[in-house]
Amino acid sequence: MAAITVDGVGRVFPGGHAAVRDVSLEIADGELVVLVGPSGSGKSTLLRLIAGLETPTSGRILIGGRDVTAVLPQDRDLAMVFQSYALYPHKTVRENLGFGLRVRRVAPGEIDARVRTVAASLQIEDLLDRRPAQLSGGQRQRVALGRAIVREPQAFLFDEPLSNLDPGLRLDTRTEIALLHRRLGATMVYVTHDQEEAMKLGERVVLLRDGRVEQAGPPMDIYRRPATLFAARFLGSPPMNIMDAAILEAGTPGLIGIRPQDVVLTAPDAGDLAAVIQLVEPAGSEQHVHLRLEAVPDQRLVAVVGADADVRVDARTGIQFRRDRLHAFKHL
Repeated sequence: MAAITVDGVGRVFPGGHAAVRDVSLEIADGELVVLVGPSGSGKSTLLRLIAGLETPTSGRILIGGRDVTAVLPQDRDLAMVFQSYALYPHKTVRENLGFGLRVRRVAPGEIDARVRTVAASLQIEDLLDRRPAQLSGGQRQRVALGRAIVREPQAFLFDEPLSNLDPGLRLDTRTEIALLHRRLGATMVYVTHDQEEAMKLGERVVLLRDGRVEQAGPPMDIYRRPATLFAARFLGSPPMNIMDAAILEAGTPGLIGIRPQDVVLTAPDAGDLAAVIQLVEPAGSEQHVHLRLEAVPDQRLVAVVGADADVRVDARTGIQFRRDRLHAFKHL
């Protein structure tokens, strides 16, 4: 495995669109880093730049200390897993798993041994003689993962590999990837637009916006200490509540943010503010309560309460904010 360095990399497409703007990242040997952001943020382009599928307009890329900026994709010793699986439909699972090794002229006996080992680790041994059309979506994704693993590359690159799976399979396969990372100690770079997936999978999260790094760090650090209003709104479910600081008489101009989990419902005439419950959304072990402030009717807030809490639409309630969990931001 190897470290990956992205040093001042930019990518401007014909027509002048800057998809990636002066991005610098250090991805440690054995680290699992998730690139996350909305559509158009540059996360997939950045991954393709690391893979060699796109050429930087500026900056350089190093893998294991070697400058690979001008090196062809097939010579970078990286394995990429796509959301489309990209399996050969006419080949069996066994042949799909071993194809990259055959191209590299690995001895047949070693190919067979490595394919069997990887198939066992992903619990697809009984699928080796089937073709992709005979597999479920989850099985195909495991084969795509296995094809990458069997190569024993310097690093793994994942481009939204779970997007085509239903929620249950997404959870199972995400767990497989996390366990795979622990087992292999592999360097992994994973792209997703799903902030929950990023929070639960990444050792470190890199939040991108308009081709730039908005904030990077351990997921809970970004969640607890968002550096910008964009980071505050993007990470966390339900999203952070944002309100004018004047509502809380905070004494300074700007915006105040508070997570729904840090909004406490009280008796109607207690707390910091009074509100009316507009909507209650059951969410398993919790309820999401949508509120309208009485003093500022245009201001909507969301609170997260336990599943057993007695909350009713149109009821009045007081709101208490956990003051040590308030976040201050400048106006947009």
